[in-house]
Amino acid sequence: MSLARRSFLVALATTFPLAALAAGAHDSVGCSGCHSIHTAKGEIIFAVPQNKTMLNPKTKQPYTGTTALCLGCHADSKEGGQGYAPVNGHMSHPFGLASVNPKIAKVPPELLREGGRFECLGCHDPHPSNPYYKYLRVDTAKGSKMDAFCAVCHPIKADVATAKESAVLFTSMDETGDRVLKAPAPAPAAAPKAPAKKK
Repeated sequence: MSLARRSFLVALATTFPLAALAAGAHDSVGCSGCHSIHTAKGEIIFAVPQNKTMLNPKTKQPYTGTTALCLGCHADSKEGGQGYAPVNGHMSHPFGLASVNPKIAKVPPELLREGGRFECLGCHDPHPSNPYYKYLRVDTAKGSKMDAFCAVCHPIKADVATAKESAVLFTSMDETGDRVLKAPAPAPAAAPKAPAKKK
């Protein structure tokens, strides 16, 4: 364990002793691990500095928004993160996209942010209330049913039985009390218009 990680855990345990006893990676960090009210950095009251080092392989620019917050911890230290479960931008599923090509993925609107951006939060809801494996937005039976998760956005590539299953999308962003949102039903076909009557 690196000295920086050990120092962070000791500081966290002494600052938030009850949070250190919680279960799960984000549970132990608590709200203030990602968000801060009085010392906020960025538009989503970030507690950690956004990662401005790791470059998006498509744009060759640093990631922005919530993706930059996630990469503050989840990028390798040589890429400006803290190295916790690091992701690699050029070897993982694409993220931090300004838009999604509809020929590649049919992403439900609930998984897109800020007018169509595909961020880390498209696949993950990192809040401790999320009961699913690796904070995924769909229950994958602890990773054994990843096909069902992939079929949410890539139904044409899934087998027929998996594609027909209706996935339930988890969100903690809805504060109305309905923590699990069902995927949107397909829009009904429009009824043909009757010809206009002549006067």
